[in-house]
Amino acid sequence: MTSTQAAAGNPASGAHWRYFVASPTFWIVSFLVAVILGLALPIRLPLGPNYWDTDIYLDAAQRIRLGQIPNIDFFTSIGPLGFYLTAGIKAMFPQAQPALLANWAIVPVLLPIAALIAWDVDARSRRLALAILIPLLFLTSLPINLHSLYPSPGFDGFGYYNRHVALLLYLLLAALLFVQSRVLLTTLVAVLMTALFLVKVTGPVSGAVLVGYAVLAGRMRFRDAAIAAGSVIACLCVIEFTTGLVFAYLEDILDLAMLNSSSLLRRFLTLGSIKFNVIAPCLMLIGILVLAARRDKLSVLSLLASPLGWLSASLFALVLGETQNSGSLEFIGLWPVLILILKDYRRRTGDPLRMWVLMLVMAVSLPSAVIFLERGARAVIAAPRYQALDVPDVGPLGRVSLKPELAQRAIAQVDHYPKYNDAYEDLVRRGILPSATLFSEIDHQATWLLEVQQGIDAIERWETSNRRQLNGFFALDFVSPFNHLLGRAAPPHVALGIDTERTNPKVTREMLEALRDIDAIMRPKCPVEVKRAAIWKQFAQALEGRQLVALSPCWDMYLRQ
Repeated sequence: MTSTQAAAGNPASGAHWRYFVASPTFWIVSFLVAVILGLALPIRLPLGPNYWDTDIYLDAAQRIRLGQIPNIDFFTSIGPLGFYLTAGIKAMFPQAQPALLANWAIVPVLLPIAALIAWDVDARSRRLALAILIPLLFLTSLPINLHSLYPSPGFDGFGYYNRHVALLLYLLLAALLFVQSRVLLTTLVAVLMTALFLVKVTGPVSGAVLVGYAVLAGRMRFRDAAIAAGSVIACLCVIEFTTGLVFAYLEDILDLAMLNSSSLLRRFLTLGSIKFNVIAPCLMLIGILVLAARRDKLSVLSLLASPLGWLSASLFALVLGETQNSGSLEFIGLWPVLILILKDYRRRTGDPLRMWVLMLVMAVSLPSAVIFLERGARAVIAAPRYQALDVPDVGPLGRVSLKPELAQRAIAQVDHYPKYNDAYEDLVRRGILPSATLFSEIDHQATWLLEVQQGIDAIERWETSNRRQLNGFFALDFVSPFNHLLGRAAPPHVALGIDTERTNPKVTREMLEALRDIDAIMRPKCPVEVKRAAIWKQFAQALEGRQLVALSPCWDMYLRQ
């Protein structure tokens, strides 16, 4: 190398570095490093709506560590995969912020599949590989839903499994549309369909529609689809024969279906209202593509394989799944199809419909992208002026922050609720909550964390003064955090995330026997509200023969004698 070249730098080395930075491998490795750092560092997140949903994952992780099996030893409304992944990652990063932990629990499944798809596509087109990969990493990065439940900036504490399903369906569509290797495509379909089933049962319903359409469109041979289906069934049979988990999971789903028998039309209307910003332009885009197909006089086979066919089938499949979700990355599975449309129409410079197609592609995709970016940016920008809660014994679950005025309101509410308990009992008798949006309100989620801290302080004081360590707890509430926070054993056969209207089956003999062995059944009172009262009434049999202890202003304890 001459002195002039040395001064200017090595052009070959610079080109090689730019090539690596623009490669899928660079983005995948960078994202993985960011995830590992996010789990390892003591990050404090801005508190968001329904944060207590996050505790379900911590409860499940502790139960799994103690040997309990989801769907067998405890009822849950979703599949076991997310819980096992959370338990495994938590074992490696015990101090991880739980919202990040639950959100990234799917990464060990998601990232290898994304890498295989990206590397297959990269061999033909790097731009296409990055166009598929980068949006996926972007949407996986933060615990954010695409529909906000509260105006104050914060990260969503619910909908983790719905986001996991949405991301897996994104990859399934990307594989069906762009992977060329038959062996790789068959393998990916089998793995993704198995993962979808084990995350949430609505996932494989949408997935089956997409795979079936891929066969009709000629993107996948029937024999390959049959091999993938056989592989999924074989994998589930192995799980069933070794653990009994699959049949128990299906039983839980049937029980859940009986508890959630609301009108399908109502669910479609709700989805259409919430996601009008995506569905309306998507239907308009389908209309424009119909005009183009009629003009081009496409045959039936060509129509099935066209962007029009794929967009229509994908929208139908995703609507089927999203009607059953509350909080998700709704319709991001359309993005690989939108990439296909852009790929097709980018070259049609003389087509009079090209401008309309490209405009509507942006109209379908940009609302979701902007909402995700805007909500994430607001939370990150607002975080430095937020106030931490004084909940030292709540562990990583308490590493949250919120507006100082909301924090002070939460502190005041913990003092207010016990003083005016009669007023809230009256609301219970009327069958209404203190607020119609109570659980979405960030100050209420902060109140819950302070209530849990008060409960831990009271339990420890009681144990010290009575020289007795309680063997376990069951809270008459949506979640029961004391066992994993205090290192005690959770009772088996009791549901995770108790909602008497949606996710809790009838009390059984097994439940009552398990609860008889638990020393303390805890009743929260800050506030007394209609859903907590319904849980207390449902488990009234389990309280018989126990001593009522007024443990603290916010907690009563039903003590086993």
